[in-house]
Amino acid sequence: MTQRVVFPCVVAIGLTMTAVTVAARQAASDDALIKSAMSAAPSAIGNDATVIEASADGKMRTVRKGTNNFTCMANNPATPGPDPMCGDENAMAWVHAWLTKQTPPANKVGFMYMLAGGSDASNTEPHAQRPTANNNWISTGPHVMVVGAKGMMEGYPRDAKPDTAKPYVMWAGTPYEHLMLPVR
Repeated sequence: MTQRVVFPCVVAIGLTMTAVTVAARQAASDDALIKSAMSAAPSAIGNDATVIEASADGKMRTVRKGTNNFTCMANNPATPGPDPMCGDENAMAWVHAWLTKQTPPANKVGFMYMLAGGSDASNTEPHAQRPTANNNWISTGPHVMVVGAKGMMEGYPRDAKPDTAKPYVMWAGTPYEHLMLPVR
């Protein structure tokens, strides 16, 4: 019978090195998340914004606490293209409602930046997970959005396949309809 000898100091060093490696990996990952999130907004906004990470189940983790009323989210690698975004407090309440499939708060108009552009599985279905032949996949250049203004966007195109070089309403007819405004 072989006896296994464990030296406590070696185990402690191994566990400490593992913890340091995990912490270093997390810091590098957080740096990448912050860089991606900040690409959504002008530096005057992004530099002081809170940065959050959304998990697959919709839970949020604060990566960096900010000092203004904007919150930025990094690109979600699970989506079909770039989508970092940065919004004010009202916009983030709208985002939370959208992500959790709840009704957005009433009478709270929000402003959001997506200066890295965006790619959405659908221009007509807010919760589509991937592009299909029938759900009007759309890719947009740098833009800003006005959210929470349902019923106040008369006169803007509400087409399933809009001209993304001009302002239009995305997800028209849903609780999450919002105004898309290209900036280039």
